Amino acid sequence: MNLETLKELYVNELRDLYNAENQLVKALPKMAKGASSDELKEAFEKHLQQTKGHVGIALIVRTVG
Repeated sequence: MNLETLKELYVNELRDLYNAENQLVKALPKMAKGASSDELKEAFEKHLQQTKGHVGIALIVRTVG
């Protein structure tokens, strides 16, 4: 992929981050289910809620490109 401008690079990187967050949202419930301790399960569940709260990247991707 040839990226001709800094904006294209920026948008491409934002899309990668957005996709990574979406993959994490799908994986964290499975990780919590398979956790070996209650403390670990709670940590995964907390991280899931924090990740779901990251609306900034989605908004930027829609706004910029």
